[in-house]
Amino acid sequence: MSVTTSGMQSKSSCRAVRHFVELVSSMRFVIALLVVLAIASIIGTVLTQDDPYPNYVNQFGPFWADIFRGLSIYTVYSAWWFMLILIFLVISVSLCVIRNGPKMIADIKSWKDRVHEGGLRAFHHKGEFAVGADRAKTTATLERLAAKMGYRTVTRQTDNGATLIAGKCGAMTKIGYILAHLAIVVICVGGLLDSNLPIKLQMWMFNKSPINSNAVINDIPPKHRLSTSNPTFRGYAWVPEGQFVGTAILNQPAGSIIQDLPFSIQLNKFIVDYYSTGMPKLFASDIVVIDHKTGKRIPARIEVNKPFTYEGVSIYQSSFQDGGSKLEMTAWPMSGGSAKTMPFNGALGGTAPIDAKIAGAQGETVEFTDFRAINVENMTDGNGTPVARGVGKKETLRDAFDERLGSGAKTSKPMDLRNIGPSVQYKVRGTDGQAREYSNYMLPVDVAGQSMFLAGMRVSPNDPFRYLRIPADDQHSIKQWMLLRAALATPATREAAAHRFALRSVPQENSELQKHLEESAIRVLNLFAGADASGKPADNPQMIGGFQSVAAFIAKSVPKGEQEKAAGLLMRMLEGAMWDVWQIAREQNGEPGAKVDEKSTAFVQASINALSDSFLYGSPVFLQLDNFRQIQASVFQLTRAPGKNLVYLGSLLLVVGIFAMFYVRERRLWFWLKDNNETGGASVLMAMSTARRTLDFEKEFVRTRAQIAAALGVSPKAAADPVPASGGASHAQTQSEASSSEVSTR
Repeated sequence: MSVTTSGMQSKSSCRAVRHFVELVSSMRFVIALLVVLAIASIIGTVLTQDDPYPNYVNQFGPFWADIFRGLSIYTVYSAWWFMLILIFLVISVSLCVIRNGPKMIADIKSWKDRVHEGGLRAFHHKGEFAVGADRAKTTATLERLAAKMGYRTVTRQTDNGATLIAGKCGAMTKIGYILAHLAIVVICVGGLLDSNLPIKLQMWMFNKSPINSNAVINDIPPKHRLSTSNPTFRGYAWVPEGQFVGTAILNQPAGSIIQDLPFSIQLNKFIVDYYSTGMPKLFASDIVVIDHKTGKRIPARIEVNKPFTYEGVSIYQSSFQDGGSKLEMTAWPMSGGSAKTMPFNGALGGTAPIDAKIAGAQGETVEFTDFRAINVENMTDGNGTPVARGVGKKETLRDAFDERLGSGAKTSKPMDLRNIGPSVQYKVRGTDGQAREYSNYMLPVDVAGQSMFLAGMRVSPNDPFRYLRIPADDQHSIKQWMLLRAALATPATREAAAHRFALRSVPQENSELQKHLEESAIRVLNLFAGADASGKPADNPQMIGGFQSVAAFIAKSVPKGEQEKAAGLLMRMLEGAMWDVWQIAREQNGEPGAKVDEKSTAFVQASINALSDSFLYGSPVFLQLDNFRQIQASVFQLTRAPGKNLVYLGSLLLVVGIFAMFYVRERRLWFWLKDNNETGGASVLMAMSTARRTLDFEKEFVRTRAQIAAALGVSPKAAADPVPASGGASHAQTQSEASSSEVSTR
């Protein structure tokens, strides 16, 4: 019987419809869709999805970023064209199953028992046997043997008085094809159910629209909200400790939609544990789910990859953030001759104005953006030398090999990981709307053997932080440096310090040299403080203060060949005069003078470097973190995914289908038995076929033929000898040749 693979055909009288159905249900159309789907999935995997649009502008530039946004590259899995591909894939594969499934099922049920002796002799894999037993006994023997070999058989008598035994094994392999195709349909339907398509349909049918402005959730009108009966959604909820939330935020390209939940989530406590590298090792949330209908309170703990499901909504631990930690700070002025401090308190996520009483303040506000209670940093330089000790480990030959072999993240250079304490990050925004970002550490850090407070600054979020290193005093505070800064900004203090420096450096009897040195010291202090010759703040933009002003003065006033010598002289003069500025500042604050030792000298030198950098700090205040009360917040992902079970079912069908397609081999076996009038026994014609010819089948045929010969009591030699047969066949072929799945009919 000829087996066709064309399947069911469209009976439409319209030729275009028939061609369209043929195209959509064809294999080439499905493969094309799968290729496009695979490329889109690769893009969605490689490119971070749902990021703010400015991030893509920075990455691709304004031209390509706008084009990619038009193509929905940033939201691939919710793009209209991605959904359209899934819909067409479902239609295409469904049509393919509808057209070819019935024919495959009919082929599975068919015994292919309408064959003729001539058709069996046309098979490549065949054999003939002459047995002494009669036909009935031989038939029973072959039926038992076929069943033992795993074949299901049917026996019938032919019109010309012969007996036909038709057997089949592994016919269910065609079910594998059907299951594999159905799996694609089921998975795509599950994906469509869990996609953004149901939400888009609700927005279209019920006039829902995203909200793109800041508002209190309870005040958001119904047109921006989805009901609790929404069949599918995927959103996020941000819950600080001690608070609760009953809604989820669904991000959309044009804003956000509020998803009302059938319950509220109350966060009792957030738990986080860290590795030695500072990376989170464990974070979990102890929550209480409060049912809105019954008021029932269900306690639960949510961990990463351990969600909690209630009312069909799964709650996942997505991440964690600061929930509005309370910060207690001290505001130190960064300009003017006063070092008077003021308390400055705030909460993360909030803003606070800078008091106008602080010198240099002009209506700026502080926006608190981040707080970290733990900061683990590698306190070594690029060569693996510990910054605190200044002594590195000498690289050996084994270290060199270990570094260059194995993991790319491995290094032979030592790492000195240390927790350097809490830090706060904030922005100082001026009245013109421009802002600079700052990152200050609460505790001093050991840098090259000296205790320093690190204060980072950057103009743009894309820039790295540049750190102002303020030396800590004996009390592990920045007070002495702040006193020194305020004293340097006072003209009278600079004059007094220059006078003291001249008296210390030149004997009393040399008054003229003493006076000349005092004038030079006043000049270098004014340059370093950013003041003109009269001691007032300079109008020249190049004289902002610090080493920049000193370098500009040398470049302008000293011949090029003598600039290096002049720079060394002015630096020694600056260090000596700054010592006296510090002593005067201590006296004005009621403190005794500092002892001249190595530690005090190092403090003055580090203070000069920090003072020079402070002119580029760009903020009227330095906010020192004194105390904090940390409040954590959990970010939960809430999903209602009815298609998830369909995807699981489709995956199971796909595994079973592929297993059946590749590991189940369909084989057909026929026996044609007729009486042998010459010997009084029977002659047997055996034929065998398979849908996929492999080396294993060749071996199986030889093995099967030997088993048949043994069961019939025929020696292998006798089984291989040609036996005369009616129907015009001259000799029986006993050699195995290429198999054929076509069976001719009468």
